[in-house]
Amino acid sequence: MDEIKQQKREYLSPNQKALKRLMKNKPAVGGFIVIVLAVLVALFGYLLTPDSTPSANDQVLEIATEPPGFTIEMLKVRKNREERQEGFLTLLINGRENLHKLVPMKDYRFDSTNIIIDRYTGSANTLDIDTFNLAEVVYPISAAENNIRTEGQQIVYLDLEGKQESKSIEALQTMVKESNIEEKRYLLGTDKFGRDTLSRLILGVRISLSIGLMAVLISLVIGITIGAIGGYFGGVVDDMVMWLINVFWSIPLLLLVFALVLTLGRDFWQIYLAVGLTMWVEVARIVRGQILSLREQEYVEAAKSLGFGNVRIIARHILPNIVGPLVVVTAANFASAIIIEAGLSFLGIGVQPPTPSWGTMLNEYRNYIGTDKAYLALFPGTAISVMVLAFNLLGNGLRDALDVKTQV
Repeated sequence: MDEIKQQKREYLSPNQKALKRLMKNKPAVGGFIVIVLAVLVALFGYLLTPDSTPSANDQVLEIATEPPGFTIEMLKVRKNREERQEGFLTLLINGRENLHKLVPMKDYRFDSTNIIIDRYTGSANTLDIDTFNLAEVVYPISAAENNIRTEGQQIVYLDLEGKQESKSIEALQTMVKESNIEEKRYLLGTDKFGRDTLSRLILGVRISLSIGLMAVLISLVIGITIGAIGGYFGGVVDDMVMWLINVFWSIPLLLLVFALVLTLGRDFWQIYLAVGLTMWVEVARIVRGQILSLREQEYVEAAKSLGFGNVRIIARHILPNIVGPLVVVTAANFASAIIIEAGLSFLGIGVQPPTPSWGTMLNEYRNYIGTDKAYLALFPGTAISVMVLAFNLLGNGLRDALDVKTQV
């Protein structure tokens, strides 16, 4: 029986054996599942968020810092602007502007051509009454003065193009009740600007993963190139590469990131570049060490004897044999990039508001720790911890799975 199992094991390719070892590592599989879910959330973020406005920045100041599960009735008052026709891809990437102003209210009633609301102010002792014309609530109205009037049971108004329109009062009241009054529920509460916390957490995934991905790609391009040159050619070239690696290695990571960000700027691509330029050293060191041990192998000597160029030998014969260590360091660098981005945003020199970033959210609400609103800081802090842990667990699992000494 043992011989049959041994024969089956021998038929597995190295990649199949590594995958089998990885699948047995439950923490690594759990980390991989978390990462896949995070990627899906990042890709379809605006389709999942309760607030699908750009950067989930729809502010309702009256409901600032309300607790998780907070529910309120909203009157949706139509903004006086045209609706832009946007495609699905635009919605997926940038979200969609809210064409209505949200007015929180405790109660409402109709008074002929108007709707009168008891506005919610967050204070039980304050009563604020607002009146809105029914046509203003439902339709975009021209900015011209005195453009709304009543003729019998009809409300006459001018649309944005100056064209006169009319609608019965009864019909408008029905439309307001059916389409312009809704109950909104904030599952994770609201922030200090009255924005939906869950929506901003979801969009924060996109920021962390995108910066991590671009930073890792930049570090791989630079690190593999420099490490391969030093390890393959050796001699003076290798000495120069090691000098460059040691110089960057001696500079504190965060200090180097700060310098690059302040020099390049704080837009997305500058953050990508700054983080990537600080993470290539580890990649270059690993690639150099691996190539030093592989460049004297028989298949490399055979490729040289066949007249293949150095670039082809490195790219097609050596690099495929060091994919394992590169995958492991990539997972670790991804986690580091997420922490660096969060740290930069926490210090105010990363992604700038109103773009949602977990680090920015943590910075804004760190003073709430120890109060009954500590959850405002705990939500982004937990998100950062879970994401970094997922990448570290996956990286550790890949390291063990790619170890040829490990039994399947």
